[in-house]
Amino acid sequence: MLVEARDLTFEVRTGGPTDGVPVLLLHGFPQHGGEFDEVVPALHAAGLRTYAPDQRGYSPQARPTEVADYRIGECVADAVALLDALDAPTAHVVGHDWGALVAWRLAAGHADRVRTLTAVSVPHPTAMAYAMRADPEQKDRSAYIGLFRQTGTAEDVLLADDATALRSLLSGVGDADRVARYLEPMRRPGALTAALNWYRAMSPADLAEVGPSRVPTTYVWSDEDPAVGRTAAEACAGQVTGEYRFVELPGVSHWIPDERPGALAEAILHRIGA
Repeated sequence: MLVEARDLTFEVRTGGPTDGVPVLLLHGFPQHGGEFDEVVPALHAAGLRTYAPDQRGYSPQARPTEVADYRIGECVADAVALLDALDAPTAHVVGHDWGALVAWRLAAGHADRVRTLTAVSVPHPTAMAYAMRADPEQKDRSAYIGLFRQTGTAEDVLLADDATALRSLLSGVGDADRVARYLEPMRRPGALTAALNWYRAMSPADLAEVGPSRVPTTYVWSDEDPAVGRTAAEACAGQVTGEYRFVELPGVSHWIPDERPGALAEAILHRIGA
């Protein structure tokens, strides 16, 4: 379905009973709301109503051109506006990768709208900042961000030779068809630049403003995630003032919703109490 919010039009995947408690599912880079397709059947079976938007830059009609339009505060405001447009005063919130960062800030700054938080892969930004200072290995893991922030260069590198680098990045999601479902939208004019603008708009000041999560929170991390090491993952506990649970998935890479949708659904349902 198409949802109007903040003078933008978002593509939103919906499912489950129309009277079910809402669950807002926020995707990451370089994917879209479809990354939760294999997670949501278990949520629907539990009586929950799911909404998985293609976020700012990923929905073709929600693709502003300025880098500043992709600051994290704008992306969080989109999520709040989508809840308003969906007539959902509150929702359980699930976020993966960049969607997790949006979700962390929602839980910190809009706790009245968030019933529970399940953050996947990406830890609270304060936990990540701590790991960058305390763990040299985390600095190495995060080095790719420097490339992604280079306008034009990143697009050239990722799309060169039939998008070899982007295909390699996505290889953990599964077979060639699964890679293609995320890669092909990124090859459309303006799409990859918009997605990379999330990185280019990122600032230490914005991330420092994200306070602790004030709602019941689960953080799901996989021990073969090349981008996030154990130091950052384990530091998340100190950034939650509500009830907290840490779920570690062994032998899984960054792409948890694709690789282990059943385990993620179980973690979400455990957090929700459904």
